[in-house]
Formats: sequence, structure tokens, C-alpha cells
Amino acid sequence: MTRIKYTSQHVQTIAFFEALTRARLKDCIDEETTGITYFVVEQNELGRALGKNAENVKRIEEKLNRKIKIVEFDPHLVNFVANLCYPVRPRNVEENGEIVTITPPDMSGRSLIIGRGAINLRAMEKVASRYFQVKEIKVTHV
Repeated sequence: MTRIKYTSQHVQTIAFFEALTRARLKDCIDEETTGITYFVVEQNELGRALGKNAENVKRIEEKLNRKIKIVEFDPHLVNFVANLCYPVRPRNVEENGEIVTITPPDMSGRSLIIGRGAINLRAMEKVASRYFQVKEIKVTHV
């Protein structure tokens, strides 16, 4: 866990997100390799952040001109990693020291979690390591 520093662009994005959704935001992470901006909202704020029929997501993506992913924070590493896997619902998530192991529901879910060249998996590691001691996230075979 490192100290989080925000650029002026991040501060503007956070203010825009909170003004539009009225949800309390915990963090904003630009993942350059995937081209996705992750918004981590406080617990029980996910519904407010998404909006009715995910209208807020569409508005934010349109304004920022990039894909976004809104994730609900959880103080437990296992639950937080499961939230990061959405839309795939993992069968099981286990923590073994600094290594997290995800058991996907099926092969298509496994490929969605990992992504081409493990790009999604590395992005999840980056987001999770901002709050928890995570060395690596692994996905088991089905």
C-alpha cells in the first residue's frame, strides 16, 4: 500500500463524478493498459453511483470519452476482489498471504477475468494493491 497522490485531472474527475452521482467516492484510478478508469465507491453507494438503468455510467463514459468501471469498496480483501471481477461472479476467492486465488464459474468467466495477455488480471492487482497487501492474483482452472 502506497500513499495515493492525485493530479489536478484526477481531482476534477472525482469532483465531476461526485456531483453527477451524489455518491461518495473513495478513489479514482486510470488504468492505461486497459484504457479503463476505475471508480471505487464507499460501501453501500454502488446503487447511487450507477443510477437508474446505469444512466450515470453512460453519462460519465460520454463526458470522459473512455470506458469506466464502478467498484464497491469492501474492507475484506476477498470480497473486494470478488467485486472487481464483476460481471463474472467467481465461485470462490481465497486469500493465502499476499496471493489471492480466484475460482471462476466456467471457462468463459475465466477468460473474462484474465483478459488477453492477463491485462485484466494485472489491472485488478493494481487496484487491489492500493488498499491491501497483494503480491499477485491468480485464477485457477475450472
